[in-house]
Amino acid sequence: MTANECIRGRRSIRRFTDQPVSHEVLAQIVETASYAPSWKNTQITRYIAVEGEKKAALAKCTRLFPGNGAIIENAPMVIAVTIIKGRSGYERDGSFSTPKEGGWQMYDAGVASEAFCLAAYEQGLGTVILGLFDEDDAAELLEVPNDRELVALIPIGHPAETPNAPRRKTVEDLLSYQS
Repeated sequence: MTANECIRGRRSIRRFTDQPVSHEVLAQIVETASYAPSWKNTQITRYIAVEGEKKAALAKCTRLFPGNGAIIENAPMVIAVTIIKGRSGYERDGSFSTPKEGGWQMYDAGVASEAFCLAAYEQGLGTVILGLFDEDDAAELLEVPNDRELVALIPIGHPAETPNAPRRKTVEDLLSYQS
């Protein structure tokens, strides 16, 4: 599969089969995702694989958007994406490197999450990145350490659907030139 095929073929999957996600395949996906670029190569993204009873409890941490709870319940596994706080966008003395301040943390988490999803797709798995959930409740349930922040949940599994690609904006809408 080429990068073009992977990027164009990947979809947000919200329905999964009952087939479990292999822990060996998950380790390969995380290894591939570890090559995502990050601020000064800080590699702040960490993943927590959630299955079984804990996953069922995590589905209840979606009061902001109950539809996400149904997606989590349907997935055989959920990946909690966390970041190590205070590293990306910072200098060693704790000062900010740019006016974007700590915003680089979320940028790095987003790049790593998409790399994770593309690596999963290459392995025949489906994913969807969820951002609407009760972060405090979910972080407490998952015992996220104080030096980390929970930023996204990624249900993962074997797709039970093959959605069509949503309409995309034209290159003319997306690209401009200046000289």
